[in-house]
Amino acid sequence: MIISMSGQDLTAYIIFGILLNFVFSLLFGLYLSKNIGVEEMLMSKGDKQQSMFIALAIFIPFLKMLITLYRVAILQIYFLNKGRSYKDFWVYITNKSKD
Repeated sequence: MIISMSGQDLTAYIIFGILLNFVFSLLFGLYLSKNIGVEEMLMSKGDKQQSMFIALAIFIPFLKMLITLYRVAILQIYFLNKGRSYKDFWVYITNKSKD
């Protein structure tokens, strides 16, 4: 499908993906800050570096959006449905694991 697209269609999909990524990321950040609080987020933020995969996903807008949706699913399924808090999720995604 992508191979047969014209340049204008591909550009439109890329721009749509970037905009969609921005909207999902912004809404997810606002959602977390509403439930945790900005001050609490800053105080409990760890020193975890994002993986190279996530950094490279910036160049693929839809992949970045899917990573954000994956984080939303982890928040809902693993944390909220099991009685954990938003802060537990924030600490989980910002701290290095103790493996």
